[in-house]
Amino acid sequence: MKKIDLTSGNELSVISLLSLPLIGSSLLQFLYNFIDMIFVGGLGPDAIAAVGSASFFINMGYAVQAMIVVGGGIKIAHSVGRKNDTESASYIGSSLLLNLFIGIITVFGLLLFGNRLLDLLNLNNDAVQIDAYKYLAVSAFMLFFSYFNTFFIRMFSSFGNNKQSFYISAFGLILNIILDPIFIYTFKWGVIGAAIATLISHILMFILFIYLARSILFKKNIFQIRFQQFKEIIGLGIPMSIQRILFTVINIILAIMIASYGTDAVAAQKIGLQIESITFIVMGSLNGAVGSFIGQNFGAKKYKRILKGYRVSLLLGISYALITSIIFIFFSEELAGIFTRDPETIAITSAYLTIIGLSQIFMAIEIICMGAYTGIGMPKIPSTISVIFTLMRIPLAILLIPSLGLAGIWWSIAISSFVKGIVSVLIFNTIYRRKYQHAI
Repeated sequence: MKKIDLTSGNELSVISLLSLPLIGSSLLQFLYNFIDMIFVGGLGPDAIAAVGSASFFINMGYAVQAMIVVGGGIKIAHSVGRKNDTESASYIGSSLLLNLFIGIITVFGLLLFGNRLLDLLNLNNDAVQIDAYKYLAVSAFMLFFSYFNTFFIRMFSSFGNNKQSFYISAFGLILNIILDPIFIYTFKWGVIGAAIATLISHILMFILFIYLARSILFKKNIFQIRFQQFKEIIGLGIPMSIQRILFTVINIILAIMIASYGTDAVAAQKIGLQIESITFIVMGSLNGAVGSFIGQNFGAKKYKRILKGYRVSLLLGISYALITSIIFIFFSEELAGIFTRDPETIAITSAYLTIIGLSQIFMAIEIICMGAYTGIGMPKIPSTISVIFTLMRIPLAILLIPSLGLAGIWWSIAISSFVKGIVSVLIFNTIYRRKYQHAI
């Protein structure tokens, strides 16, 4: 597998070129989610609510697995920066063994306890809960393969090679888009058809990733039990994993509050989150790019280059977030109308997008800073920031609901994003000046 040196060249060019394949993959993912939501939306608000409800626990699975993606990604990037191939290969093997363990637990956990987890949402709609469990059961097997695919994408990124992972992602997502209408409508499998389409796509992506990474994966003794490396990977990754788990739990609590306003409100939030992923596309890609860029340069001890790359990423992220904010605020009804014809759902979604649109820049700052913290091997800081201020959403929502109703929940999300963005950038700048400014 080809490795690309990120420790030389113009910072803007390197980060942009590193980001483009990630953005391309994310755009394809958005296109898939966009089309998938249209297909599922054609089945009605109940189908959207079912998929949205199951998605909370699918996201919980990804939150747990983030421990491996983040921890393993940091160690691999640092090893690549030090040009230590043996060390990077051993961390890849250790990460994959941990990934296998978590994947098996996820499959059995969701199959055995999926319905009990859905009971926590108080859906008050038997048809929605039945469809949600079916979707969740198939998605349990999808997650097993998706965990590996997610790690492979991060591994390729740590090597500075995002093009190959982009091609594989493109293949999987295009296949998913083709299979969706066939399984949902031609075979009349409904929401479970969407889950099966995603499962098949991830299995084939997994096979392709194994083939491309064969030069590393089939090395002798790569899959050895290395408890010290397990400890290092988990130690670095667990703060981010806890953050994402907590984020999902808080979203579940908020979803329970939202569900009290009816199925239309649940569907509106799902649609709103889908549209908001327009911002996550670029921000997540910049997060991955800046994490890999800073990771390699940190391993090479090029601290001045780290600062330049960080500033370039912030400029790119803020510029993009400003554009999405304008679109969300001024075209919220038109965006909601793409997914549903229901007037009530459109009105609720429009209110969500307008309020959330005000926080896009701050959300972008937080995500890019998260990548920077990860690159220098300090993921505990952004995790702590996120945990503390994401928790704010619940008391804020309770405080605001009596006067603002459902909009109070949307405002609690926006306000917490304001604070997280500001705190993230202030702390990173302070830490960098104290620890690394003298080395520039």
